[in-house]
Amino acid sequence: MNPTIIIALLLTENQSLRLDCRHENTTALPIQYEFSVTRETKKHVIHGTVGVPEHSYRTRTNFTSKYNIKVLYLNGFTSKDEGTYACELRLSGQTPTVSNRNISVFKDKLVKCKGISLLTQNTSWLLLLLLSLPLLQAMEFISL
Repeated sequence: MNPTIIIALLLTENQSLRLDCRHENTTALPIQYEFSVTRETKKHVIHGTVGVPEHSYRTRTNFTSKYNIKVLYLNGFTSKDEGTYACELRLSGQTPTVSNRNISVFKDKLVKCKGISLLTQNTSWLLLLLLSLPLLQAMEFISL
């Protein structure tokens, strides 16, 4: 398995960065994961089961995992948190498989999302992603 990863992000009204890492899972093997940010060529682990999260992020993160999506919230997002965010997945097995996807995040280019809680309560995540992809592409947040 070499999982396809789709990564999306939102800046919530309360200045939390939401980073969604959606992936395929065609095996029963557990998937290890790691969220990180790279600034000035230095990688900082934020949350995961692979690396050890840095102390400065431990109190600022919330994480949920359901089915084929892993969601990381980074509270109190500021320009100091800008960088290249990555979601890395690892599948244990005879030949370890690693997949990752990166996205550059700059606070002044993020648009606050005020209606996300309403949309996510009444709309499936996949539909929300499909509706937001053209906007994210137009703003050069993601490339497919």
